[in-house]
Amino acid sequence: MYLDYAATTPVDPAVARAMSGFLTMDGTFGNPASVTHGFGQAAADAVENARREVAALVSSRPEEIIWTSGATEAINLALKGSALARRERGRHIVTSPLEHRAVLDSAEWLESLGFEIGYVELDDHGRVTRKALSRALRPDTVLVSLMLVNNETGTITDTAALGPLIRERGALFHVDAVQGAARLRMDDIATAADLVSISGHKMYGPKGIGAIRVRMPLLGELVPQMHGGGHELGLRSGTLPTHQVVGMGEAAKLAREHGEADAKHVTSLDRKLRAHLDRIRGASLNGSTPRRVPGILNVHFADVAAEALMIGLGNVAISSGSACTAAEVLPSHVLLALGLGEERAHSSVRFSFGRFTTMDEIDHVGWLLAEIVPALRKLSR
Repeated sequence: MYLDYAATTPVDPAVARAMSGFLTMDGTFGNPASVTHGFGQAAADAVENARREVAALVSSRPEEIIWTSGATEAINLALKGSALARRERGRHIVTSPLEHRAVLDSAEWLESLGFEIGYVELDDHGRVTRKALSRALRPDTVLVSLMLVNNETGTITDTAALGPLIRERGALFHVDAVQGAARLRMDDIATAADLVSISGHKMYGPKGIGAIRVRMPLLGELVPQMHGGGHELGLRSGTLPTHQVVGMGEAAKLAREHGEADAKHVTSLDRKLRAHLDRIRGASLNGSTPRRVPGILNVHFADVAAEALMIGLGNVAISSGSACTAAEVLPSHVLLALGLGEERAHSSVRFSFGRFTTMDEIDHVGWLLAEIVPALRKLSR
């Protein structure tokens, strides 16, 4: 059973079918940059159609969407490209300690170039408030980067409410919407943000493709991070993988068409799993309960090691942190930043599910947990 949707979602069958028509000789296999012949023009048309679908998902203009190899590249372009473009105006960047490593590592790299990184203070639930952000901003702040939905706890940051404050202070606002683009309506968020990063494989599309939405006035300002051909308005050189672009476009279309149904389905699954957890002594949620997307639950099981629990669950796929740091045997930096301590972090696991998860699977996992958690506590005494 697969309950690790926050790490990656399975590709929707409709997405796979759409992609299959852009690979072989009998399909649309041309280079989308080779517009001097029909093969390339057909591929270019498919790329632009996908661009329109992604733009519609994030409430933007198609010309504001720049393709990347994934969210990590999109985030690098957003932070490095905008900070370097504005370094004469100021060298102060604000983010939070809960961000994805792509943000934190990019910020550390910029710090090595002379930028100063400020980390906004979080409330007791790990949320960024307007008051705390206001204190963190300075006259020389050029960029703020915050995630819409935390990938480990599911906590929602009210980026739509924070955007006007950031704009008033003259800074740019980057929103990491990787976990939120297919889970939340993006209208107000897109209005508030200058830069938005998204990923194909977190919304039932393929891996290896992502996008950054760049607000129109910034398109000519951002400093490119890849050079070699001037593709994507000069912001991201490299031949586009048409089949992956088409896949992400189809995934974006499905997210808009089935967003409400997906949300209703996942909310029901979320309630069911929480009902099972309520019956297990010493099980509690990490992060914000009222401001959390359904389908991502970070759960602490007192006196149970996360590794032991994952082994005990056998072929049930869950995680103990972000997939990008899973190779490191370290406690979650997100849970530590929330002040939960190493012991609690080492006893916490993440359940995440979505479109293809069934109620029977949630029930089965709930019953397994009810058996395994008490048994592991007895073994640890």
